Amino acid sequence: MNRDALTAPLLDQCSGADHHRYSFELPARVEFVARARRLARERLHFWGIGGDVHDTAMLVVSELVTNAVVHTDGHLVACELLNGAERLRITVQDQGSSPDGPHVCHTLEEERGRGLLLVEAVSSAWGAYDSQHGPGRLVWAELPHARTSGESGIPHARTPHESGIPHDPQRPC
Repeated sequence: MNRDALTAPLLDQCSGADHHRYSFELPARVEFVARARRLARERLHFWGIGGDVHDTAMLVVSELVTNAVVHTDGHLVACELLNGAERLRITVQDQGSSPDGPHVCHTLEEERGRGLLLVEAVSSAWGAYDSQHGPGRLVWAELPHARTSGESGIPHARTPHESGIPHDPQRPC
């Protein structure tokens, strides 16, 4: 078993949840941020997510992966896309962050945190929490969208799990 791998699932799989899930790991180096965007772009295209949601997702992936690379000392960064009926959730996990964790800067004089300020501005919800499976931190953001079912263009039916409340990993489904 590779000790450096981020092997634990980023998000809990809730039985009965209606979603598509895609995740990948990359070396925690700045030159791999573009690869993270490319992998996310390909998956969103596969899922048929375009337009403003696609563009915003690319910004969020870029900012979250960059923060994980720049502000941690780990060897890997993991990214997960969870495509639900009404929202796209992007989660990035690092292997360890500074003691105070990620934060949003609200003044222009502050050098750090502008990426999270962007994420906060474009997301319907976002947050961060410590990994339950070893060191590291997970930062997530959600973007609203309406996924369609097949070629019909009919909105996908809601499940009880898709209540519009962000998933808290500490709370059972």
